[in-house]
Amino acid sequence: MKLLALKPGESVLDMGCGAGSIAIPLAQDGHPVIAADFSPAMLGTLDAGIEYFGLEGRITPLELAWDDDWDLVGPVAKAVDVAFASRSVTTTNLKGALAKLDRTARRRCAVTMVANSSPRYDLHLMNAIGASVTCSNGFVYAFNILIQMGALPQVTYFESPRRDTFESLEAGVADFSRMLEHGNEDKVDRLRDYIAQHMIENPHAGEPGSKGVPQGRYMLDHVRKVRWAFIAWEPVSAPRS
Repeated sequence: MKLLALKPGESVLDMGCGAGSIAIPLAQDGHPVIAADFSPAMLGTLDAGIEYFGLEGRITPLELAWDDDWDLVGPVAKAVDVAFASRSVTTTNLKGALAKLDRTARRRCAVTMVANSSPRYDLHLMNAIGASVTCSNGFVYAFNILIQMGALPQVTYFESPRRDTFESLEAGVADFSRMLEHGNEDKVDRLRDYIAQHMIENPHAGEPGSKGVPQGRYMLDHVRKVRWAFIAWEPVSAPRS
């Protein structure tokens, strides 16, 4: 929200809003929000949040996917001051997605994309057990596409910490095994050895986690960090000062 650099009262499009983790606080700060997502289930949770916080009239939910024809079901051109997509640019047509944000915003656009390995991986753990990890270059493609579009994108990098918790060694192995794909399936024994050596008691066991689920009894002795690239630009079709 800080990186969005919104001006007081500016309207926004939150594309891929999910349950409203950004849309709701933006509306609470006085910003009219179009909160769009392709998932009816997510929008249902958003509706509950709107009612709970009394934000009717400040947030407009919209069922919308990147691959939809925005001329038919999306917000009209220059509908909002700022259009952004936070960690939600999931499409095979990246250029088309960036162009849709560009056409919708009057003043500023932004996307947040992963800037190392997928958030599903613990890069520290994977390196420790000798597992291969493919890093994402999607943000580089986005930057280059914007340059080709005639934009002048600015990039800011930041990291978000994550703690994976579990109830036992075997529960931890079962959870982290999701990372062992694409030729890493034979690393389960190394994974078990690593977790056994690095699991510590979680002082917040039983408390709600980031998704509201009670935290497990154990966690690893390092914090998993995901690096993100926040890319912002002035809409190409906006008047230049």
